[in-house]
Amino acid sequence: MAGNGLKDATAIVGIGQTPFAKQLPEDEKTLACRAVLAALDDAGIAPGEVDALASYTMEETDEVELAKAVGLGDLTFFSKAGYGGGGSCATVAHLAAAIATGQATVGVAWRSRKRGSGPRPWTDTTTQLPTPAQWTRPYGLLRPADEIAMLARRYLHEYGATRDHLFNVALACRNRANQNPAAVMYERPLTREMYMTSRWISEPLCLFDNCLETDGALACVVVSRERARDCRRAPVYVHSAAQGLPAQHHGMVNYWNDDPLTGPAWTAARQLWKHADLTPDDIDVAQIYDAFTVLIPLSLEGYGFCRRGEGAAYTEGGALEIGGRLPVNTGGGGLSEAYVHGFNLITEGVRQLRGTSTAQVPGATGCLVTAGEGVPTSALLLTNRS
Repeated sequence: MAGNGLKDATAIVGIGQTPFAKQLPEDEKTLACRAVLAALDDAGIAPGEVDALASYTMEETDEVELAKAVGLGDLTFFSKAGYGGGGSCATVAHLAAAIATGQATVGVAWRSRKRGSGPRPWTDTTTQLPTPAQWTRPYGLLRPADEIAMLARRYLHEYGATRDHLFNVALACRNRANQNPAAVMYERPLTREMYMTSRWISEPLCLFDNCLETDGALACVVVSRERARDCRRAPVYVHSAAQGLPAQHHGMVNYWNDDPLTGPAWTAARQLWKHADLTPDDIDVAQIYDAFTVLIPLSLEGYGFCRRGEGAAYTEGGALEIGGRLPVNTGGGGLSEAYVHGFNLITEGVRQLRGTSTAQVPGATGCLVTAGEGVPTSALLLTNRS
């Protein structure tokens, strides 16, 4: 996915989003159209110039309906990435690869979702369970929270991590959301007492260890490096991209592996850094997929910011806050801004490198964006260096 021909060959030049809320009146198609049009306007590109689309396999709005409704041109490339939140960065990677190889010129990636007011995927009992779920759900692992809770319990047991470490993650995301007027948790502070006394969702994960349930949509526009020079906004280059599906992987629980805590992030990271001029030391800010707090220390280890078992301790001393070792999820992330399968992490990465974030890291030039750890995943390295 991230060969040498992709390095800085394309750029994100437009981002757009709808409001985020527990419940929005518009349907998913309408939300998708609004986000796409906002992203194109941000880039200064007419809808008729778009010839590539990418989204998630779980996206309900298909290419045909979106293209007609928004008035796109002839499409010469379209793709969908699987595995829910694991596909977020892959949508941009697919467009970057298509544009870098001449299959398209203007690509739009998007995600529209009514998770706040819509049904939960695991509540559908009318269809046969996929094979992996047949070995977990009958025994009580019904929701993603239940499955990740198993990994969290093992991580806490093996490495001495505590709920205080998970609180550090939740607090950093909430603090950034408190600065972001678009965030669902804007002006709603989180305290340690609130965290420690909140109800269990799936022990050891409490209410504030779990992402929000959100309605909303987001989109971004990708073009070639040459085309980016003529766009309305300063380009944010796709420096490297990768996907990761490790051998013998079993989604979320991962217990077929010798080491269940070595998840897809480790596979994606090897590919990501292999084709990059950047290293973890060059990353000024990170947008790390946070459907659950424990995914952040696991990802810090997987992407090489610390050694195995050190991710929890890495969060101490305000390390994830602005001014810390590695500010994360500066818009609030899935825990406190909105949960739209991680796409808001991409748009916030772009804002950081444009210098327009509500929690700006001064002088940021390199940003890591990750998709869901625990499932087949993807990641991006973004930079504003020309």
